[in-house]
Amino acid sequence: MRVSSQGVTVVALLADPDAPTDIAQRIARMLPDRLAEKAGQGRRFDVKVVSEPFTSGTEDPPTLMRRIMDRGSAENWDIVVALTDLPLHSHGRKIVVDLSHEHGLALLSLPSLGGLRLQTRTRRAVEEAVLGLAGPQATGAEGIPRSQPLLGPFAGRLAPVHRGQVGDEETADLRYVVRGPRGYLRVLVGMVRANRPWRLVSGLSKALAAALATGAIATLDSTTWSLSGALSAPRLVIAMVGSVGLMTGWLIVDGELWHRSTEGSPEARQRARLYNTSTVLTVGIGALVCYVGLMVINLVWALFILNDRVFASMTGTPLHATEYLTLSWFVASVATVAGALGSGLESDEAIRAAAYSTREKERRHMLQGDHGDQLVT
Repeated sequence: MRVSSQGVTVVALLADPDAPTDIAQRIARMLPDRLAEKAGQGRRFDVKVVSEPFTSGTEDPPTLMRRIMDRGSAENWDIVVALTDLPLHSHGRKIVVDLSHEHGLALLSLPSLGGLRLQTRTRRAVEEAVLGLAGPQATGAEGIPRSQPLLGPFAGRLAPVHRGQVGDEETADLRYVVRGPRGYLRVLVGMVRANRPWRLVSGLSKALAAALATGAIATLDSTTWSLSGALSAPRLVIAMVGSVGLMTGWLIVDGELWHRSTEGSPEARQRARLYNTSTVLTVGIGALVCYVGLMVINLVWALFILNDRVFASMTGTPLHATEYLTLSWFVASVATVAGALGSGLESDEAIRAAAYSTREKERRHMLQGDHGDQLVT
């Protein structure tokens, strides 16, 4: 077993900024006790969290493993488990985890764990990785470590997890991957979850202001009353989908979120498709949340301001619950279109946070900044 001179195994959670760091900090509080309990024999563990953009400039797993190995050697850590929110690929497969038993390293791709109960799954995967790397490892005839199944049964409930191919010159000696349509869906959901689309709403303050102002005025307009009453449910649905789609498309174009791969390899094209699909879903969910919020606010505003006698005199229809809901639904579509136009006044920072490719650029800037500071000092 890997153990320091003080009888304590030092485990470093090397996490990319943002979501991986947040998860690492939360699970680090309970890991020492849980690892000691599972390892038994009086073993002790010291868990440290280090947040830095170790994936800057590359998504190549062998390169990342070498970076992790160099980082661990510089700090004299016994075991390093690296967490990233980038989807990693190798030989056309989506990587769940790479392990090096010789060097005590693990590289875990969070999107491959899916989007549900991510913190729990990450904690369990980290526990299994640490215990597998800390314990004795026997090797088979082909040199493949005979460790217990790393991810355990919990990881196979949503998509198949299999051992993947590892190159002879790679630092890793064991790899687990997901594959097939269910594996693709699992990674995609994990990417959207890592993007945290609900954060997009808080970054659209100017767009929401424009939408709320438009909704407040439209609710008082008699022409809007007549139009909402004349539209059938299918047309209201089309208006809703169209307005949400317009806002989604505008945000992606205006924020330059579309990822264009400069490489012509099949894996590069696959990554670009995955990035763009996750971006569309993330921004679309954020726009839909805005739409629902606008509909609720418009409904409350209509309940407060509208007079049933005035409404009936202008439309010839009594003002009942159905009219309130239909009006709020239609006004939300109109207001969302106004919000899409108002989003052009937004800062791109919150919008661009929805795209993996943009966060990769930010990581590169952070790494360059760190090197610049070191040169100055």
